[in-house]
Amino acid sequence: MPSADRIAPIRGADHAAVLDAALEARAGGRVPLVGDERWTQGHWDAVVRTVRSHGVPPEADWATFTSGSAGTPRVVLRTEASWRTAYPAVTALLDARAGDRILVPVHPVSSMALNAAAHARATGLDVRVPAGARLRATDLAGPDGPELMHGTPWQLRDLVDLLEAGTRTTLRGVLVGGDRLDPALAARARAHGLRVASYFGAAELSYVAADTGDGLRPLDGVDVQVRDGVLWVRTPQRALGTVGAGGHLTAGALQDDDGWVTVGDRARLEDGVLVPAGRADEAILTAGATVVPADVEAVLTKIEGVQAALVVGRPDALLGQRVAAYLEPAPGTVLDAAAVRRIRSAAGEWLAVAQRPRHWRTVPELPRTGSGKVRRLDAGQAEALAGETLVVRPDASPVGGRA
Repeated sequence: MPSADRIAPIRGADHAAVLDAALEARAGGRVPLVGDERWTQGHWDAVVRTVRSHGVPPEADWATFTSGSAGTPRVVLRTEASWRTAYPAVTALLDARAGDRILVPVHPVSSMALNAAAHARATGLDVRVPAGARLRATDLAGPDGPELMHGTPWQLRDLVDLLEAGTRTTLRGVLVGGDRLDPALAARARAHGLRVASYFGAAELSYVAADTGDGLRPLDGVDVQVRDGVLWVRTPQRALGTVGAGGHLTAGALQDDDGWVTVGDRARLEDGVLVPAGRADEAILTAGATVVPADVEAVLTKIEGVQAALVVGRPDALLGQRVAAYLEPAPGTVLDAAAVRRIRSAAGEWLAVAQRPRHWRTVPELPRTGSGKVRRLDAGQAEALAGETLVVRPDASPVGGRA
């Protein structure tokens, strides 16, 4: 079969049918390329045309998109074996048993959803998808209710909110990836009798480390190093590469050093525990200090009333960059000036002076990737989303007005 003909473009609003079609295409020797039905037809046609024009190597089995949190998603090509080698670890993290039903609430455009479906097919699990974009009580129980779920922290929060509101569930285990899992959220889930495990990885590297309650530790067969604050990995789960310009497969985001690769994640190792700190190219340089947005976001999203946060650097003539926070309110919450004063005060107890946002904005909703992760925007894009402006000066309380 010609290389271009092996690509099987698939998308649609019926996510269960999309995942089934992707698995059937793979079983038939084709390379499924799952898109987002919300993309315009012109954009989707251009993506498919680009991948087909470049072709795929004969060893490629899957074409997946990166999360696209830092910009335009890339198409990552990989072998079936690169995923299959981690299936025993995934099964153990889920405590999955043949015949279990697994709920996959992640959009099929995400490599997480495809990986979850492929693992389910290989290990005898039955994939279920929710009825809508957000979890509902009807997704969690019933005579055919799921025993397992593979999703994001955002979806785990929806699940816990439903359970705390009295919803019953047949779930016993949840695997969480795609973004940092707040230990407090994990504890809330475990209080309902759920087994919770989380993992850290990348579309190009798949699973790197997992946490069952005692910190992220590398999976068996995965070696990690931290060099000058940047994480390097040696793993059999490494992708083949990324579809790029020039008519051939490129390394894409991967930087290679004699078998060790990195996608630019910042991290540190503490007694064998991996502590991620965001991408190196996301760092904010302010008044000579380096601020990692993910560290600030992790603090802000722990504060009552904050559903999600995006932290970016805004140009500043004096500081170089000014730390800016864009807050999405939790359901039923209004983030007015008084609420942001409270959030600022609470954040100040946990953040170093350089980390504290000087510019606060509320937004109705932050854009997310297919996996539910808040999409990484630049300052201009973030500002275009904002509603009420709250300006925070180093020596003053928040005041209404435009920055």
